[in-house]
Amino acid sequence: MIILILSWYGMEAVHELGHVVHALASGGIVNSVSIPLWGISCTHINPNPYAAFVVWGGPIWGSLIPITLWLVVKKYFRQPLLMSVAAFFAGFCCIANGAYLGIGWMDRVGDAGDLMREGVSVGWLIGFGMIACVSGLIIWHLWTNELRKKSVGQAVTDKV
Repeated sequence: MIILILSWYGMEAVHELGHVVHALASGGIVNSVSIPLWGISCTHINPNPYAAFVVWGGPIWGSLIPITLWLVVKKYFRQPLLMSVAAFFAGFCCIANGAYLGIGWMDRVGDAGDLMREGVSVGWLIGFGMIACVSGLIIWHLWTNELRKKSVGQAVTDKV
């Protein structure tokens, strides 16, 4: 349960970091970032000259940063526990950000609602949601395959 809670807050942090990066890149001024103990995180930007660009930053970087972290850990650290945590977190972030946009358009909530108000087509939200969710599931599949290979290899070694 603790890994889910930490993954949730970590996902919110990298998601909001994506909004901040896009806001700063587009000349916006970040007034505050809130990640409440209960509820949904939020970045307040005013002025926000390119709102759609800033909104896209959250789910895009909220998925790409954890994927990059997982790939770096996988390539350079090769520590099983660290690799498992990074893989779980990357998959979790992809699925959370994908679902947030991919189904959020139905109630026009959060970033999905903001993007729709900025004129972004529902098709883009669904497309991003599908790609991000499938990416998260693929990461989890690759991770569990590695765990299975190691456990099978360990079982074979133990029998010899």
